[in-house]
Amino acid sequence: MTPFNDIKTIFFDYDGTLHNSIKIYGPAFRKAYTYLVEQGFANQRYWSDKEISYWLGFNPQEMWKNFMPNLEENTREKCSAIIGEEMLKLTEKGKAELYEGSLDTLKYLKSKGYVLIFISNCKLSYRDRHSTLFGLDEYFEELVSSEEYNFIPKHEILRDIKDKYSEEMVIIGDRFQDMEAGKKNEIYTIGCSYGFSLEGELDEADLIIKNISELKTYL
Repeated sequence: MTPFNDIKTIFFDYDGTLHNSIKIYGPAFRKAYTYLVEQGFANQRYWSDKEISYWLGFNPQEMWKNFMPNLEENTREKCSAIIGEEMLKLTEKGKAELYEGSLDTLKYLKSKGYVLIFISNCKLSYRDRHSTLFGLDEYFEELVSSEEYNFIPKHEILRDIKDKYSEEMVIIGDRFQDMEAGKKNEIYTIGCSYGFSLEGELDEADLIIKNISELKTYL
C-alpha cells in the first residue's frame, strides 16, 4: 500500500512540472532586463538560465516585488508585460516544449479515472494559449490561473477550490509554492526534481519523482 492508493483528485503545477518553461522564459526575462538597462534602472550583466529559473514558480507580481522591489509599480508592470508578450510570441513560434512523457502521462491518468486540475501561477493569456497549443482541456477538469484570483498565493487558491473535488488529493509540482500549497491544505505532495527547485525545496514532499512518467508507477 502507498499513500496514493485512494487518490481521486490530482492538482498539477504546470511550469517545471509539465512544461519546460525556461525555453521561453529565459529569453523573455533577458528582454525585460535589457529594457531595464536601457531605461537606466539596472546595470548590464549576463543572466544564466539557472539564475533565471529561480523565478519560475512565482506569480508575476511576487516575482517583480522580490527581484527588484525598488522599481515603481508602472515599471514592474511594463516589465511583466514584456515577459508575458515575449513568452506568447515564442510559443507561437513553436519554442514552447512540454517535458517528454507529459501528455502520455496525463492521458494515462485521465484513463484511470483521476480528476486532473491545472493550477498555475500564470496569467490567463498564457494559460489559454498553452491550453490551445497542447490540448490541455482534453485532460484537465479545470484550468486555474492565479490571475483569476488576483495573484494570491497558490495555497490560498487551492484552499478556495479544493472543496469542489473528491478526496483523497495530491498536488504535483517542482517548487516550494506547490509543497506549501499541499501542506497547508493537508493533502499529499509529489515533488518533481527535474524541474526548477532549489536544494531543500522538496524535502518535505511525500514522494519525489525524477521524470513525469514515474507517476504511472505510483498512481
